[in-house]
Amino acid sequence: MQRTALAIGLVLVTGLAACGQNDLERGAVGASIAGIGAVATGNGLGTVAAASAAGAAAGALCDDVGVCN
Repeated sequence: MQRTALAIGLVLVTGLAACGQNDLERGAVGASIAGIGAVATGNGLGTVAAASAAGAAAGALCDDVGVCN
């Protein structure tokens, strides 16, 4: 269940990260949204850190794969 929630969160983060003008801004938005999502679901700090890292990567790379152009 947790992996499903993280996967859905990553898809949402990718769409929301399109608001940024560059990779740094999109990465920050992605990390923030994913980290908050992990905290809201009551996961431990390790999961929050992993979710934040994945969200940052998704946000920074979304334009490279053509999702948030």
